[in-house]
Amino acid sequence: MNESDRGEPAPGTTAPGPGLPPELRQRGRVALVTGGGSGIGRAVSRRLAAEGAAVAVMDLDPEGAAATVSVIEAEGGRAHAVIADVRRRDQIRSARDEAVEVLGPVTRLVNNAGLVTMTPFEELSEEEWDLVVDVNLKGQFLVAQEMAPVMAAAGGGAVVNLSTIEADVVVSSSGRCQVHYNASKGGVKMLTKALAVELARHSIRVNCVAPGPIGTNFVPGGDIRSPEAMEFMSRRLLVPRVGEPEDVAAAVAFLLSEDASFITGVQLPVDGGWMTR
Repeated sequence: MNESDRGEPAPGTTAPGPGLPPELRQRGRVALVTGGGSGIGRAVSRRLAAEGAAVAVMDLDPEGAAATVSVIEAEGGRAHAVIADVRRRDQIRSARDEAVEVLGPVTRLVNNAGLVTMTPFEELSEEEWDLVVDVNLKGQFLVAQEMAPVMAAAGGGAVVNLSTIEADVVVSSSGRCQVHYNASKGGVKMLTKALAVELARHSIRVNCVAPGPIGTNFVPGGDIRSPEAMEFMSRRLLVPRVGEPEDVAAAVAFLLSEDASFITGVQLPVDGGWMTR
């Protein structure tokens, strides 16, 4: 399937082909990144903007989203903040419509918004279970369902969901099991496969990236770079360092690009070799 068969990008823009330098790979595209106000979401937004995309930075935190937009604009990119709770279909729809009105048809989606809490199984309430599963799994479903018609109408596109290696291994960098978090992210892995099948007829590819230990403040209550944490992680990591948000952003950008045009329905670990041991 060539670019003209896919119907991408939107009329009047130039179609980036495979093998282009990174600064041109997303030229003429419009991307929406959930949870784009901090951490991995901010790194992904910056990377896509650096590759030429206009980026709709969606977040529940207006200040975080605005800060990401400011960084992108200072770096010469184009971005717009949209505010939404990924658990609320009405808010997602309003944010989608605003993004399309300001930036144009969205053909790249990154489902990054997520939540982790560290409550042990014995103390885990039904309310906390619902919160984590709703944000991490239901939120990705709702955003994908609301964005798919826009992407299909534009001729197709690509989606990257954020999973984690804890979709496959119970204990990760925290050294603890989080039943609710593990279950939600295992669901993201299968959601990705199912969406890849469902959306193929619309020329929409769907993949996911599974980060391992990444140096953000996403995991509460601990310093992932502390000597104690590094001593534990060194038993599993093959690359002797903690990952950075930019490592994840690079993988996401690849899967959204035409360099990955023959890849769909897969989970790509970005984990320093954690799952190899």
